[in-house]
Amino acid sequence: MEGQTAQRASADPAGRSAAVRVASVPAGHVYVRHCSAPGADDGIVRLTDPRPLGAPSTSQRWWPPVMLDPDWVNSHHRDFDVFHLHFGFDAEHPRRLGALTAALRRHGKPLVYTVHDLRNPHQPDPAVHEAALDVLVPAADELITLTPGAARLIAERWNRTATVLPHPHVVELSGLERPRPGRGRFTVGVHAKSLRPNMAVLPVVGVLAETVADLPDAELLVNVHREVFDPRASAYAPELVAALEELASRGRLRLSVHDYFNDGALWDYLAGLDLSVLPYTFGTHSGWLEACHDLGTAVAAPSCGFYAEQRPCLTYGHTQEAGLDEDSLRAAVLTAHRERPAPRATARARTSERRAVAAAHRRLYTGLLR
Repeated sequence: MEGQTAQRASADPAGRSAAVRVASVPAGHVYVRHCSAPGADDGIVRLTDPRPLGAPSTSQRWWPPVMLDPDWVNSHHRDFDVFHLHFGFDAEHPRRLGALTAALRRHGKPLVYTVHDLRNPHQPDPAVHEAALDVLVPAADELITLTPGAARLIAERWNRTATVLPHPHVVELSGLERPRPGRGRFTVGVHAKSLRPNMAVLPVVGVLAETVADLPDAELLVNVHREVFDPRASAYAPELVAALEELASRGRLRLSVHDYFNDGALWDYLAGLDLSVLPYTFGTHSGWLEACHDLGTAVAAPSCGFYAEQRPCLTYGHTQEAGLDEDSLRAAVLTAHRERPAPRATARARTSERRAVAAAHRRLYTGLLR
């Protein structure tokens, strides 16, 4: 039998209820892992992600999620009590998602869906994700989301109430105690990654280069994945490459081209910034914002989505419809420069928050099973 399953825990002599077995999609994602209480038994046992076909036995890869297959539900429905969907259904056709929800209903398994994205940052056409939401949101027995604004839109569109729970920490708790590196310059960073569809990098970088040049103790750092510079790669973007190299040659920015960061390298990069600018034109919530909050790096987030409701951050005008408000971006940089250092999460606060999030999940699951 592919994958591992968790066994139901029996009630203990004190009369506490059995552990709730949850099929989380995916269980291995940092968000899902940190929805459990740290170092304690919170009464929730999450099934291990089944290994996708073709993934090596040593791989931690969870995509594409095997649990989204209705046949997996038909074969494994006795192994879990609640099905909780988070991420990973980007490539699933709405009909297949409908078959998944039907299989769960047929076997009497409640569906919980955490609405992380009302607009998928990886899909240029919003209709694709909207079609999936039109299946999942009405079918879910309980909904969770991360901000009041997202909950409001869910209520307006589907007449459903979503429980609002904060995003738990992203950096491990031990990393929240690590001192930030000392440095003399105010460093503004833009990480273009591999140019997700929701990024408008050059307009943002252009404004930042001008703004940072007027600050005597500041620098602009632009990071890009190597495949953006590789003519053989699908992410190759020659116009962006030429523009960034030209700005770098004039000393207007420092350009770093590299492969994907592992977690340790990413935390080092973020901790080395005073301000991280998110160059998004659409989206909803952000794990990147949470990591910056963990590490004490200020964030300038766009006005699209609900980033400003998620964590304290600076906001500038940037949407797919209206484009970039240059003045507000300049103002965000100047504010970050003036008000540094940025507020930072503490391990104590994040631990307390995580325990509360875990308890809320436990109450929601047990309520459904009753």
